Amino acid sequence: MAAGGFCKLPNGTVVVALNLPRPLAAGSGPVRVLVHAHNRARALTRLRNLGLRAVYLRGNGQPPTPDEITAVLHHPDGLIWRAVPGVDALASELWHPIRTLIRRAAAPL
Repeated sequence: MAAGGFCKLPNGTVVVALNLPRPLAAGSGPVRVLVHAHNRARALTRLRNLGLRAVYLRGNGQPPTPDEITAVLHHPDGLIWRAVPGVDALASELWHPIRTLIRRAAAPL
């Protein structure tokens, strides 16, 4: 189960934020993933379709911040990630498209 939360926007869509363990081939430490979708179920389905099968959202313990909402709304795919701030030394890391995380995980060692 992933820590995270959601925020419903005035237009009816939601932004879901999840802290997930980083895939083994992509490095170490957890990542924060943001998804913009029509509802929570669709947001989780988008992640599951990318291969993150065991993604569930229970509760609303760590909803996205206003800065995170702005970042995901301005990205054309509506799916972004970065290392969890405070865990890694790169607290000011920029947001990355989700395909870079998936690509890193799929790369052979």
